[in-house]
Amino acid sequence: MRYSRYICFEQKNKVMKTLLLFIALLSAGTFNVVGQDSTTVSTRPVYFRIVKTDKSEVIAEILKEDEREIYVKTEDGRTFYIPQHAIKEIIELNNDDFNAKGKYIGEDKFATRYFITTNGLPIKKGEHYIQWNLFGPDFQFAVGENLNVGVMSSWFGSPLIGSIKWSKKLGEKSQLGIGGLLGTGSWLAPDWGGALPFATVSFGDRTKNIAFSGGYGSIWANGDASGRAIVSVAGMVKIAPRVSLVFDSFIMPRGPEKTSTYQSSEYNPQTGNYEPTTVSYTYRADAFALLIPGIRWHQDEGKAFQFGFAGVFLDNDLLPIPVPMVQWYRSI
Repeated sequence: MRYSRYICFEQKNKVMKTLLLFIALLSAGTFNVVGQDSTTVSTRPVYFRIVKTDKSEVIAEILKEDEREIYVKTEDGRTFYIPQHAIKEIIELNNDDFNAKGKYIGEDKFATRYFITTNGLPIKKGEHYIQWNLFGPDFQFAVGENLNVGVMSSWFGSPLIGSIKWSKKLGEKSQLGIGGLLGTGSWLAPDWGGALPFATVSFGDRTKNIAFSGGYGSIWANGDASGRAIVSVAGMVKIAPRVSLVFDSFIMPRGPEKTSTYQSSEYNPQTGNYEPTTVSYTYRADAFALLIPGIRWHQDEGKAFQFGFAGVFLDNDLLPIPVPMVQWYRSI
């Protein structure tokens, strides 16, 4: 029995070490960007991301340009002309779009979102998206420069949850997000409702970032309400033009002690009758954590596929969820 408990403990230890290593890699990558010495890349030529009308892209210097065509030079030394009518967009790149080896990585178009939580970065104006989940859709819209709203539900239309987030830039590589979620059981459970106001502070950019969030979730039904504090640590890092590592968490610390009373009846042997009595008991909600490491595969411009394997910490046990969390991102 002791041996089996030891094996179980070792397995939990390995899982926790893996998750901590994942978070450490995200943090290291993020803060490396924040503290990067600009003198190491000052000699790099100015490169542009040239998006063509056929959705292909070219990363290159622009050596010459006129009304008919542009003459470009790629990183590997190739030079050629691109007709102006074949160009959809030209975007100037900066140091954050390249890794330490000088290879182009580019930003993650869906960098404001992890699996469940968000960060302080706003959705760029016009870059609305849908996150398709196995249980239902999640629509997110940029209605202003720093204001995003959304709506999510299941395929049955219950629950129906609205979201809002306002973002503010705190520094060159730091952001603040304040928002909330408000939901109802809609037609299936009209007496049910919930709210989650939150705040998040994030560090990094749309290539690498890490976020620390906190809020208070409250649920009410049939006149009764209950709530818990909720915290989260999440992050992402784009390691290749088509691959990002993502980590998300949803943590409810152990709740405070509460005393509840109810009326019951107790048999009195002296009278031979059941007599009313008041029963009191004290309870405390256990800590709960949902931990989700995963990978995001960027299939095309405005398209990404994301999957991860979640683990649940409950009753002092870390239990893996055998069904992976699968999501699809699509720009709209």
